[in-house]
Amino acid sequence: MVQQTSDIMPITAEAASLTPRSRVGKQLSIVAPMHDEAEVLGAFFERIEAATSQLGVEVEIICVDDGSRDGTLASLLARAAADPRVKVVALARNFGKEAALTAGIDLAGGDMVTPIDADLQDPPELIAEFIRRWEEGYDVVYGERADRSSDTAVKRGSAQLFYRLFNRMALLPIPESAGDFRLMDRRVVDALKLLPERNRFMKGLFAWVGFRQIGVPYVRPTRAAGASSMGYLRLLHFAIDGITSFSTAPLRVWTVLGLAAAAGAIGYAVFLVIRTLIVGRDAPGYASLMVVVLLGFAVQMIAFGVLGEYVGRLYQEVKGRPIYIVRAKVGFDR
Repeated sequence: MVQQTSDIMPITAEAASLTPRSRVGKQLSIVAPMHDEAEVLGAFFERIEAATSQLGVEVEIICVDDGSRDGTLASLLARAAADPRVKVVALARNFGKEAALTAGIDLAGGDMVTPIDADLQDPPELIAEFIRRWEEGYDVVYGERADRSSDTAVKRGSAQLFYRLFNRMALLPIPESAGDFRLMDRRVVDALKLLPERNRFMKGLFAWVGFRQIGVPYVRPTRAAGASSMGYLRLLHFAIDGITSFSTAPLRVWTVLGLAAAAGAIGYAVFLVIRTLIVGRDAPGYASLMVVVLLGFAVQMIAFGVLGEYVGRLYQEVKGRPIYIVRAKVGFDR
């Protein structure tokens, strides 16, 4: 059964082009997943307030506490008590950024939804430009990191390598240097909410739903305070999740390598038979035999590892556990 969003219009010549919109009477939902961000919250809300005060739209700020161990949740609750625009979602534990982002998007009620990181490496001032492009008719306006000099050389290099590998292997490429920071029309959000997978790679999901998308370049600044909880090992796991969620290329590579190895083995066997018939049998060589055996074993182990990654993801999906569990919600009844 094909599921559809509720307000799909027939495709006409007029609908095929950009249709201007108006922000009058619209609501913007800002979704901020947070994990141990107590140090930066003051600056975050100050910048959000300054960036949204002149937008001409109603604003709600949904802060998702992803199992923080510092004073993040207490600070958010105090902020929600003082500012009716702030709504707090406390998850039952640390489910990861992708799950926290999903929780915020699921609860967002705005006509436009903007995910943003609390560390202020996504400048809130860019939201005004996002809304302007949304008014032109674009359904998704994403921030495009034109300059990542604030990141370390290792992080810049690994990010560039990941995007190149992903876009070569995946059937649907994602914009290079684009993160989660973007503005999405309500139709796009409703489409995202139809996707139930547990292993979530949000950048891929944002691209998968389609609609009319455009990038807005910006210079990525340094963190306002604190340190990122995304270490290199977690980034590696994140990259593997992204590639295996949107591409079967790693499996196909090993299919091709297996066929090539089989063809080479058969060819070599034929060569040995012919050589034995012509020149006689050679003395067996221990070194060459061990090289062949160890090489074959290494190739098999790598292939089993790739296969295991996909089997593990099937296992997670089949169990059907929820993506996240909400412990408490504050401010949504106002």
